[in-house]
Amino acid sequence: MEKQVAFIDSVHPILNERLEQASYQCLDYTQKSKDEILESLSSIEGIVIRSRIRVDKSFIDAAPQLKFIARSGAGMENIDLKYAAEKGIICHHAAEGNQQAVAEHALGMLLSLLNHLKKGDREVRNGIWQREANRGKELNSLTVGIIGYGYMGSAFAKVLTGIGCKVMAYDKYKSGFGNSIVKEVSLEELKQNADVISLHLPLTSETENYIKSSFINECAKSIYLLNTSRGNQLVIEDLVGGLKSGKVLGAGLDVFEYEKTSFENWGNNSNPEWDILKTFDNVIMSPHVAGWTEESYFKLSNVLADKILGQ
Repeated sequence: MEKQVAFIDSVHPILNERLEQASYQCLDYTQKSKDEILESLSSIEGIVIRSRIRVDKSFIDAAPQLKFIARSGAGMENIDLKYAAEKGIICHHAAEGNQQAVAEHALGMLLSLLNHLKKGDREVRNGIWQREANRGKELNSLTVGIIGYGYMGSAFAKVLTGIGCKVMAYDKYKSGFGNSIVKEVSLEELKQNADVISLHLPLTSETENYIKSSFINECAKSIYLLNTSRGNQLVIEDLVGGLKSGKVLGAGLDVFEYEKTSFENWGNNSNPEWDILKTFDNVIMSPHVAGWTEESYFKLSNVLADKILGQ
């Protein structure tokens, strides 16, 4: 009998194709509600998800034959990893598939901030020609501090190497990774020296609200902030305060505190801090697409296929 895999979210079809070639039966659950899915899991051995549904204890208990969970992306916060491990369920992520995309997106945001490209573009379109007011900074002269040196953090460090800026990184759970590309430092040393701070952390109870007023004020310099990780790691109200005071020189945000679990349900926000944030020329925002390129769309699924078929 073919092993059944439920695709709860849409992913690149290469994953479906490769699994079917290996005698898996791939079932399309992308249009089913959570209740409908829970009623249909009795014979499912694998599931493929992105972010639409949280795979919690009740979900896992509804799938007694479940052998693996494959997350098309890097973060695993929507899976009860501890309970899955207790049940002997293998959990796969695909961070290798979008690490380059995230690194290049973060670099693009940073270069745009340093060179006032958002502001300059708008002004030129409106017939305003202000060269001195748009004088930029060279990244080569700055120190970039990376917090979290996993797939994404290390990829960002790598794309920075050709520019020649100083790169340092802090990771609470890793050591011995310093090399010719990056200097391994404590969080305190990073706060003392960084001109730019880029977050590359998983979302956990430790990293929620990681960047807030106290963190910003502990930095020795005024800084540029980049967040391509998870929105709940940076407190928007405190970021707005830092932008107003000048302690934050600019911010590149691909993720936001106000995001819904499913990104397709993103809507308007009436939060006053959000309304203020949108007025800053030195803030660049994108809709959680740092890891979502044409190339990564394929690579995410191909990486998952490698892992599932190799397990």
